[in-house]
Amino acid sequence: MNLVDKITQSQMKPNVPEFRVGDTVSVGVRVFEGKRERIQKFEGIVIAIKNSGIAKNFTVRSIASGVGVERVFPVNSPKVESINVLRKGKVRRAKLHYLRDMVKQVRIKERK
Repeated sequence: MNLVDKITQSQMKPNVPEFRVGDTVSVGVRVFEGKRERIQKFEGIVIAIKNSGIAKNFTVRSIASGVGVERVFPVNSPKVESINVLRKGKVRRAKLHYLRDMVKQVRIKERK
């Protein structure tokens, strides 16, 4: 193993659960308000996963007050406190960008 691989391995989070596109996840994000810090939950459907290793990102979409909200989270970021898989969804696409055009919340079949 060379030096770059060692540094990359040391910065990756060891306890990230396995999730795929279509799963409903709850992401705990560290939010700084003035001098205080708190954990804010963002819950929604994973619509895309990009890259791998240390650069892995995933996009979560939720509907808040009738408006679609999307956030992109780096998996290994120190601001991402926790990732919890609430439901496993069964989908046939690698990217679920078609959910952006849907007016109502979409129901995805559950994977066993």
